[in-house]
Amino acid sequence: MEHYLHYFIDHFGYIGIMVVLMLGIVGMPIPDELLLTYIGYRISTGSMSYPISFVFGFIGAIAGISISYYLGVKLGLPFLQKIGPKIHITEKRIEQTKALFAKLGPSVLFICYFIPGIRHLAAFLAGFNAYDRKKSMLYAYSGAFVWVFTFLTIGNYLGKNWIIIKQYMDEYRTFFMAVFILLICLLTIYWFYQQKKK
Repeated sequence: MEHYLHYFIDHFGYIGIMVVLMLGIVGMPIPDELLLTYIGYRISTGSMSYPISFVFGFIGAIAGISISYYLGVKLGLPFLQKIGPKIHITEKRIEQTKALFAKLGPSVLFICYFIPGIRHLAAFLAGFNAYDRKKSMLYAYSGAFVWVFTFLTIGNYLGKNWIIIKQYMDEYRTFFMAVFILLICLLTIYWFYQQKKK
């Protein structure tokens, strides 16, 4: 994996980061977190710039999530069910994402980046369900900001040990998913409480 990422970044640089993240979020089977963590490692060696990497990574993430939203608006669920199996999006993942939307609404767009399989579907289903575009993008772009920042920083901090993030992601993914969902639930309850007081 390191060899392929090294080759890719050397040939395509910052533009490559943007394109790959955009395609990965739209639905291509690309290890986005590993790419961002590897970029963080390259930042730690001084071969790449943190601000520039962040900007291109953020642009790629919000471009991907925006494309997914508009595909949902224009093409709808039948298209996803038809094309999904070809890009490893299963019916089970679709149902899981629907269930999250039923519980959390558009706030799923914030946490979806941290849940592989869900991030490929969340914006599409938001578009299909006609969630307000401005509100959806506010959640989605905020999530993209935090996601890109988190994995670039982890890679920068870990340095040459960046690859261990894959082990932790595989081992603790369910735990982190539960923590994010709990956090969003608490924030949502707090927001409703504040609105009620007003």
